[in-house]
Amino acid sequence: MAAPKKGRGSSGGQGRPGRALVLILIAMVALTGGMFLSGHTTPRLGIDLAGGTSITLKAKSQPGKPDAINETNMNTAVSIIERRVNGLGVSEAEVQTQGPSNIIVNIPKGTNSKQAREQVGTTAQLYFRPVLTVAGGKPTPEGSASPSASGTGKPSATPSAKASDPETASDSKTTPSATATTQGRAVTDALKADDETPDPSASTGDGSDTPAASETPDAATAALQKKFTELDCTDASARAKAGDGVKPEDPTVACSSEGDAKYLLGPAEVSGTDVDDAKAQFDQQRGMWLVSMEFTDKGSKKFQTITKKLSAQQSPQNQFAISLDGEVVSAPQVNETLSGSAEISGSFNQQSAEDLGNILSYGALPLSFSEDTVTTVTAALGGEQLEAGLIAGAIGLALVVIYLVAYYRGLALIALLSLLVSGILTYTIMALLGPAIGFALNLPAVCGAIVAIGITADSFIVYFERIRDEIREGRTLRPAVERAWPRARRTILVSDFVSFLAAAVLFLVTVGKVQGFAFTLGLTTLLDVVVVFLFTKPVVTLMARTKFFGGGHPWSGLDPKRLGAKPPLRRSRRANVRTDHPKEA
Repeated sequence: MAAPKKGRGSSGGQGRPGRALVLILIAMVALTGGMFLSGHTTPRLGIDLAGGTSITLKAKSQPGKPDAINETNMNTAVSIIERRVNGLGVSEAEVQTQGPSNIIVNIPKGTNSKQAREQVGTTAQLYFRPVLTVAGGKPTPEGSASPSASGTGKPSATPSAKASDPETASDSKTTPSATATTQGRAVTDALKADDETPDPSASTGDGSDTPAASETPDAATAALQKKFTELDCTDASARAKAGDGVKPEDPTVACSSEGDAKYLLGPAEVSGTDVDDAKAQFDQQRGMWLVSMEFTDKGSKKFQTITKKLSAQQSPQNQFAISLDGEVVSAPQVNETLSGSAEISGSFNQQSAEDLGNILSYGALPLSFSEDTVTTVTAALGGEQLEAGLIAGAIGLALVVIYLVAYYRGLALIALLSLLVSGILTYTIMALLGPAIGFALNLPAVCGAIVAIGITADSFIVYFERIRDEIREGRTLRPAVERAWPRARRTILVSDFVSFLAAAVLFLVTVGKVQGFAFTLGLTTLLDVVVVFLFTKPVVTLMARTKFFGGGHPWSGLDPKRLGAKPPLRRSRRANVRTDHPKEA
């Protein structure tokens, strides 16, 4: 009695195949239930299958930089736009150059496609500029403009907890004539400072006049003052063009993002390239969304320099404006020297805060772009290709089934059930990966799934052939199933490892649609291991106990006669022992 028990124990769990089947059944039920409960019962489709939006961005010439539109800057812009879109969870977006000055962005249909469209062409040129003066958003007749604290715009920024709100510091006693004088003097001083210290990160001069700068600032001051008084920030087109063509080192005018205030700003002291990281956060104490920024070491020094200078000024010259693409998103007051980090807070909701954080995190585009064309891509062509691909896959699957039935007969049923389980697992996981990680099924991914049918069928064939080899050696089916498994298992694992390694390398070194093929191939290869270990092997063990398979029925695919089995080795040994025993007695 001890020998049979030892044989069972060494067979790798021959008597308990039900545990593995229960485990994979629970996994299938859980995945299917999660798919229906999440409401995502179909995989997300890529732009070639579901359609989407195609945006053509045209690079604009840069002031003073005639050679800015070059291959390096265009490739950098493609990389930044791609990271921005993927940062929103929109996968399978295609970003590529077309010609010397165009970028094509294809965004598949999805919950974030509209949000992504709003960000793809945002230049995200971020500057911290000192405020020279501020007024309401409407045009102000020359000589009557007065600073308006109420026109600072809704968003405010707090570089630290000690930075004060500009709305609490309005100078209501300033007269119109005094304001005009203040504006002229502020702009003149800014121009002089620009001539004397062209490096924004350097400390400011002592304000003394120089002969070289004694003439130009007067004309520039008059032109800038005129532009400021005539600027109508309530007009969206005028607001967008307010800072066009202005270099970072020059003073400029700008509007608030809400259009309710306009600013006269000095040269940029800190730029977006000095921001190391930015992210949206919810402030529990104030109950509001904000964007926190961390500066680089160099940026922190620049920020310390400007806040030290501004903290010694009177309102509104103690404010600095955070300008994003020519619009002032906030203009806080500074009362002491600050460094290290800053916060932009105010009328943000979660989406707008995350949008700004996402844009700042991946940096500013090296070029300015305009939307040349925006078109809707239909899925008609992709649908036809998908239909052709599915027909080809169905034909291939039918040929595999015919071969299995003709060659393996009853064993073909086990192979088909295993393929069915693999298909269910693959489908449910793809449906759940759409909302989870943004996975989108495109045509190459479908090809990867079709190729996986051959990989899965190959695993079954390896195991079946090992069993048939054991039967040819003269063993009965039940021990043949268990003895064949260790050798088949090693072969299957090595084969699947090679396939998975190839898929992983392909995924890492490629971009775009080819990654969809590699991802699907790698996923189905892993599922092949799961199905063979938890379904195919236990089912074969159970089938071996039936009379149809265990008795070697001609249609079972395991008929010893058809396989050319040798005489049972164990029976011949027992016969020799019985003939020798009486002689010894």
